[in-house]
Amino acid sequence: MALQLLVAGGGIGGLASALALAQGGHRVELFEQSAVFAEVGAGIQLGPNAVRRLHALGLADALDTIAARPGMLVVRAAHDDHELARLPLGDAALQHYGAPYCCVHRADLHGVLLAAVRERADIALNHPARLAQIEHSDDAVTVATDGPRAWEGDALIGADGLWSLVRAELEAPGPAPRPTGHTAWRGLLSQSALPLAQRSTQVRVWLGDRLHALVYPVRGGELLNVVVLAEAAPAGDARDWDQTTSLEALQRATGRCCATLQSYLLAVPTWRAWTLHDRAPLAGPAQMAHERIALVGDAAHPMLPYLAQGAGMAIEDAVALAASLQSAVTSDVPSSLQRYAQARWQRNAQVQARARRNAQIFHAAGPLRVARDAAMRLLGARLLDQPWLYGG
Repeated sequence: MALQLLVAGGGIGGLASALALAQGGHRVELFEQSAVFAEVGAGIQLGPNAVRRLHALGLADALDTIAARPGMLVVRAAHDDHELARLPLGDAALQHYGAPYCCVHRADLHGVLLAAVRERADIALNHPARLAQIEHSDDAVTVATDGPRAWEGDALIGADGLWSLVRAELEAPGPAPRPTGHTAWRGLLSQSALPLAQRSTQVRVWLGDRLHALVYPVRGGELLNVVVLAEAAPAGDARDWDQTTSLEALQRATGRCCATLQSYLLAVPTWRAWTLHDRAPLAGPAQMAHERIALVGDAAHPMLPYLAQGAGMAIEDAVALAASLQSAVTSDVPSSLQRYAQARWQRNAQVQARARRNAQIFHAAGPLRVARDAAMRLLGARLLDQPWLYGG
C-alpha cells in the first residue's frame, strides 16, 4: 500500500528524497517556498559515496552529462605554492569505491534531480508554498501553507535547510544554528577564457593561515569553481548567505598568498559571499526523527564544508529514508522513521565532527601549520584518502 508523504523543501535533499520515496512506491507532495524551483551557489564536490546513491536513483547517465571527473587532488601551501600532497582520483576512485569522484555545478545537479522528479506522476510539486502550520497526531500529519489549502499525509519530511521550520516539530530540536566566524567566497571562471597554464582538470587546494582555497572543474570541465574559505565574516544579514561582495573584501580577509592563487582570484568577475553556520554534531536519533516527522540534509545536520559532504549526506539520507519506508503501511511509519534515524545519525555526526576538525587543520598557523605540512609531505595520499567515508 502506497503511503502519502509530504516533503518540505525543493533543494537537492528534498528532490532526492521525493525521487527515492516515489521509486519506493509512495506518493509524494513536495512543497517549495520559492516561486520557481532553482538552486543558487556554485560548485560542489560529490564523493563516490554520493555518486553511488545517485546511480542507484537511476541518474548515472544524466550525471555524466553535467559532471567533471578530476584526475587528481593536489594540495599546496598558500604562501609559496609548494606541493604538500596529492591523491589520485579518476580511475583510482572508481576502482577503489565503485563510483567516480565528481565535481558539478550545484544548479546542474538540482536540474538533473528536478527533471527526474517532473517525469513522475506520483510526485506533485507545489510552489510557491511556504508551510505556515504543521499538526500531527498518532495517525497523520497535516500541513497548511500561506494559501487556502491543506494537505494530509502519513509522514512529513523536513528538507528545508539550515533554518528549518519542520525541525521545531521534533521532540529535541536543539539550539539555533551558530555562526562560525567563517566565510566562503565563491566565483566561476570560463576555462576557455583562461591562459592554458590556468586551466585545470584537477581539484587544487591551497592551505594558509586561517584560510584555504579550492579550484576545481564543473559543468563537464567548461567552468572552474573558485572557493576561498577564511575566518572572517562579511557585513550583512547572516541569513542572506548569497551576498555579492568585492575582490577587495576577499583580499582583506585572505592577506598575502602565492601568485598562482592570486591569479585565480583576480580573474573571477563576480564574487559571492556565504556566511557559514553549523550546529553541534548530532547527539542521537531524536534529532533526526520523532513520530511521523523526519529530517534530511541541513535541516538535521548542517555541517561546515571542510569535508565536502553537505550534499553527499543529504543524498545518503534520502536513499536511506526510502529504504526504511520500503513496504511500510501507515501504522509502521513511526517505527520506520526511527529505524532511519538510528541508521543515519552516527554517520552524520561523524562527518559533522570531522568537518569541524578539518577546519582547524586546514587553517592552522605557526607550529601547528609546520607540523601539518610535514605530515602531508610524509604521508601524502594516506592522509587525504577517506575510505571510511567514500566506501560507507
